[in-house]
Amino acid sequence: MNDFRDSAIQKILDSNEIYIASHVNPDGDNIGSIIALGLALKKLNKTIKVIKTDEIPSDYLFLPNIDMIQPYEITNGNLFIVLDCGDIDRLGKYKSLVSKDNTIINIDHHVSNTRFGTFNIIDDKAAATGELVYDLIVDLGIEIDKDMATCLYTAISTDTGSFMYDSVTDKTHEIIAALIRTGIDKSEINIELYQSRSIERTNLFIDSFSTLKTFYDDKIAVVRVTQEMLKKANAKMEDTEGIISFIRDINCVEVACLLKENKEHEIKVSLRSKKFVDVSRICSAFNGGGHIRAAGCTIYDNIDNAENLIVEQIINMW
Repeated sequence: MNDFRDSAIQKILDSNEIYIASHVNPDGDNIGSIIALGLALKKLNKTIKVIKTDEIPSDYLFLPNIDMIQPYEITNGNLFIVLDCGDIDRLGKYKSLVSKDNTIINIDHHVSNTRFGTFNIIDDKAAATGELVYDLIVDLGIEIDKDMATCLYTAISTDTGSFMYDSVTDKTHEIIAALIRTGIDKSEINIELYQSRSIERTNLFIDSFSTLKTFYDDKIAVVRVTQEMLKKANAKMEDTEGIISFIRDINCVEVACLLKENKEHEIKVSLRSKKFVDVSRICSAFNGGGHIRAAGCTIYDNIDNAENLIVEQIINMW
């Protein structure tokens, strides 16, 4: 282990009260990781507070101990473990916890991480933050039980496109094998994650696909979700999950783009690539980031202008 890791582990062992936080607009890696780590540290008889930074998508409400995540008031002078968060702004209203009064252990796998922690455990080769949390739990000498394994399996599966992305390594599969050996019901987990689409989400998918545009000899595909479409389908923004993967899977498409209208002049952009385009570089032009094959940013303009800007940037970076 490197010095940061040794020091971080010692700080965990020396602390009585520990806060665990992650980014706004939570996803499977984020939620699975914070619950698994919270459960693990409770086994060390620590007081654990897992912070709710945003609403939890319904996709993950099946996870064991989901009610551990609460909107706690934070106090200074404590240990904060921040998971899967590339920069402090991603903590939303809780970004003030990153201060000189608090010790921050920053654990992440995003290449764009700003290393804002007191101790930074960053590995952009890891397929998911769930992998790094697994390693930390093992290094702490804590036995991983079925509930923890269910959360970590969810974290890694969702952040790897169900193990399809280039980021998946032999280590990823070794970790998953270890999690399966705890006795988790992977069939039930996969049904909850990938085979439980609501009719509202289905209707939103249908509407969004009708907006499909292609550019650059059909190598770039763009779809959009507006507030009007959400209202029509009686859906939530979380129901956009899965749209961009479907678009990326078109055989001629290298880069898929989903434009999500949070507000009239606030467009969340999600990018996915298939083989060779580094979408994290594209998003960095708009103060975003992520991974080579999956990244995001926000463009503060109307959705038509946002589309023009992002498509131009994709072509320029080709």
